[in-house]
Amino acid sequence: MADQMDDALRDRLKASLWFSVGKIVDEESLRLNTNATPQFIGALTEMVWMQIENIATDLETFAAHAGRSTITTADVLLITRRNEALQGMIREFIDREKMKNGRGRGRGRGRG
Repeated sequence: MADQMDDALRDRLKASLWFSVGKIVDEESLRLNTNATPQFIGALTEMVWMQIENIATDLETFAAHAGRSTITTADVLLITRRNEALQGMIREFIDREKMKNGRGRGRGRGRG
């Protein structure tokens, strides 16, 4: 039964991703005055889904390697190590959140 619930959840998540990808593609298609087929949206959705699965696996592996069962921002920053622009955006977001919560840089442990 748990497998059926997991399959149902997976199907709902994929459907939600399909909707979101389709919405973004539609907006960009209008902006670029072009069309995208449902097959393109489906293929793009599958590609994004596979990337999400790969990243999730990597994040779990990084946390486990560090002896943790919880994924932290340090793991997320590690996953972005080869994309400096993305890593910069995530660092800025983390810093803003820390400042909102009253925890500035230089306090606490680590960079995550």
